[in-house]
Amino acid sequence: MDSQDILNSTETYLQKCVAPHAEIIDSDSEALKTAVAGLEDRSLLALRVPQKWGGAEISPEIFYKYQELTARYSGALSFLQTQHHSATAMLANSDNEILKSRYLPAITQKELRLGIGFSHLRRSGDPAVTATPTKAGYLLSGKVPWVTGFGLFQKFIVAAVLPDNRAVFGLVPFANIERESGKIACSEIMQLIAMKSTNTVTATLDNWLLHESEIISVKPVGWISENDSKNILNFVPGTFGCIQAGLDVIAAAAAAKNSPFITAACQKLEQKLDRLKQHFPQSQHSSKAEQLALRAEAIDLAVRCGHAAVAVSSGAANGTLHPAGRVYREALVYTVSGQTKDVMEATLDRLSASL
Repeated sequence: MDSQDILNSTETYLQKCVAPHAEIIDSDSEALKTAVAGLEDRSLLALRVPQKWGGAEISPEIFYKYQELTARYSGALSFLQTQHHSATAMLANSDNEILKSRYLPAITQKELRLGIGFSHLRRSGDPAVTATPTKAGYLLSGKVPWVTGFGLFQKFIVAAVLPDNRAVFGLVPFANIERESGKIACSEIMQLIAMKSTNTVTATLDNWLLHESEIISVKPVGWISENDSKNILNFVPGTFGCIQAGLDVIAAAAAAKNSPFITAACQKLEQKLDRLKQHFPQSQHSSKAEQLALRAEAIDLAVRCGHAAVAVSSGAANGTLHPAGRVYREALVYTVSGQTKDVMEATLDRLSASL
């Protein structure tokens, strides 16, 4: 499929098979598993796999549009596939050719889904997960505080800190396993206010042997900060999708209630989204400060649209299966997704600017 076919296939699937069940998908992991299988069946989980391994290898611009589409129709599905695509991109960029030849074709053949577990590298203090060198690889011990996709993904990429403070990244099973070469124990599913169907857990590693054949890369000290600085805008397309989801609820309420003032408010919010989307392509080449400001604006608008969706839905928005409540909760998730101190500061500056 060419790029436009990929986007058309994605939108058709999301509108017909995901949107009617978005509230159930948000809370039921089996419904989410069905939804992600639908993406997989359409080869939409191999978009960042190189063509030499059977993937689509689409451009960043098309992938941003894909991210926006999925987030518009289901935040839970969007968040889950984002984890998988982030992992596949990291695997595709590995220098471990044997590892790539084993797992990248498995992704394109719909046999493997991957998660990620390295956000703990952003935390200060003692490392959450450590790696001790051995002849065969590394022994990993510690707690990965946040891994999404238990029961939905087969493996995840873990990061552990070496004695010299570099970080080793490798693939480990996403399951409860105990063997001679160590132990992996996953917690109960976390009870989250949004997207809880994504099955987020804590994973505890106890002397787990990460064999050298499973190593993706070893990153230098400070890699996570540098990577975050390069990827400030990564969550913006998903945030745009969340904004559009709120606008969809507002527009539906305006039509149902034949309300001119709801229509006017919706148009004003739409215009703001249009301006942000127009600025987004050029922001790829803007300064860090400008990128942070754009992301903060997108976060602010997502929460405003979610709140407006609740307001125009009246008391019905309080129902657990009403889309307004789901979208508002999703906006809160996009507020903190991949959050760094810089993103937090920019968000607070934006929120307090009019006080």
